[in-house]
Amino acid sequence: MNEYDSHRIYDIVKKINYKKTENLREADCYVLNTCHIREKSTEKVYHDIGRIKKNFRNKKKPIVVVTGCVAQAEGEILLSREKYIDAVVGPQSYQTLNDMILKIEKKFEKLNSTNFDVVDKFDKLNQIKNSNSNVSSFLTIQEGCDKFCKFCVVPYTRGAEFSRSLDELIKESKDLVKNGSREIILLGQNVNAYNYKGKKLSHLINEIASIDNLQRIRYSTSHPLDFTNDLIEVHGKQKKLMPLIHLPVQSGSNKILKKMNRRHTVEYYMNIIKELKKINSRIEFSSDFIIGFPGETGRDFDQTLALLEKVKYINSYSFIFSPRPGTPAANMTKVEDKIARERLTIFQNKAREIKINYRQNLFDKKSMVLIENRIGKNDEFFGRDEYSNSVIIESDKNLSGKIIEVKIQKGNQNTFFGEISHKPKIERKDFAA
Repeated sequence: MNEYDSHRIYDIVKKINYKKTENLREADCYVLNTCHIREKSTEKVYHDIGRIKKNFRNKKKPIVVVTGCVAQAEGEILLSREKYIDAVVGPQSYQTLNDMILKIEKKFEKLNSTNFDVVDKFDKLNQIKNSNSNVSSFLTIQEGCDKFCKFCVVPYTRGAEFSRSLDELIKESKDLVKNGSREIILLGQNVNAYNYKGKKLSHLINEIASIDNLQRIRYSTSHPLDFTNDLIEVHGKQKKLMPLIHLPVQSGSNKILKKMNRRHTVEYYMNIIKELKKINSRIEFSSDFIIGFPGETGRDFDQTLALLEKVKYINSYSFIFSPRPGTPAANMTKVEDKIARERLTIFQNKAREIKINYRQNLFDKKSMVLIENRIGKNDEFFGRDEYSNSVIIESDKNLSGKIIEVKIQKGNQNTFFGEISHKPKIERKDFAA
């Protein structure tokens, strides 16, 4: 979502004649777009500003604006602690950015724009065409969260759930496809909570699937509570919808899920997976896990490990519990750091083993790969298969934007290497963990 926001910020500032520069030492204005979901995110802002200060020690100071969720959560603290910052702009106030920059140019005082006016934000953004021309493009359809998981800052930095109108999303999707996008990834803090005047995510998927030249649709990130039957059914009917679902569970223990205020059980979660597999056996899953949440015992951890092995996620993102200021979990008693680290190591080793087995099974098999771009000036191209696996192939023709049948030859934990399937087979090498 921050990548989508960053691109839209650029669309906004173009209106006051700002352009991107590749020479960071000569920038007139820096916009640091931030995320607050993990700890130490605020310190990263100060480190980045320290580097800017160093580069401009003997030059005119550039405008420095901090945007995003760190700005929303800690705006006044940022402004008071770091005098080099000229303005903070929350994620629901990007539409004010141009006015703020123009005021800073005229030597106004430090500015803070962190209101929760998401309606005004998208009303203004809808008037500015999305210029993104990537083969695979992000599209924010929903923001905010009403779930209030005890570990999460999103309700406090992005606000309540808000869904954009169907018409504006269809229009923006058409603009993206016209620009050259062949895949659209629908985004939301709880993307499957999308609901605009009774139209849900399944309806939106079917609507944009009818756009000529759009070849693939994905969405992220889902909450189990919002995985309704109509969304399950669309996975069995809509061919443009890719068969990888990111469905965060966070823990395999019902006790811990309750402590987290996740409001779903492991059994409820597993039933969603069962129903999705029933309607489309090709579906695979990725997920998020928090290890060492306050109150987690060895038994709770074992249950999480068992869930990992049962579902066999092709990708899993796991972190030790990170207390975020202002959330209820920040006041809970933490699991001892040493124990949490040991559990995380065990979990990640098992997750890596599952992932390696999955990836090894793709060797010598064919995958349909959407080519996104050429790599440098070489005859190499980067793309992703239906499960979002990175694939690199060689070709003397420009394949960007095309779906190519590729035979996977070798790979490591992050990238596959293959050849267009009609070419002679190349030597296969062992999988590198």
